[in-house]
Amino acid sequence: MAQDIEEQEVIRKNVLSRMKRIEGQIRGIQKMIEDGKECEDILVQVRAVRSALTAASGLILKRYLVRCHGEALDAEGGDSRKVLEKFITVMTNFIDR
Repeated sequence: MAQDIEEQEVIRKNVLSRMKRIEGQIRGIQKMIEDGKECEDILVQVRAVRSALTAASGLILKRYLVRCHGEALDAEGGDSRKVLEKFITVMTNFIDR
């Protein structure tokens, strides 16, 4: 259990670090637009931000599985079907459509 908590904290710090980096990238894109930079260069940066968000999202999902899914199983008294249905809902809402 302590290992799970440590892993969650590592993931949390990693996600926060990534989000701060993404924030900087977004500000950079805003400046590029203000400065009239080439659209192709801007789109390259937008793609980089999208990729960084995808990677961060994967970590958030991992944390969800490690923490929230496990807690839900405990709260539901081991009713894995109900917990699985909630997980499917979360995943379905997360996936790009």
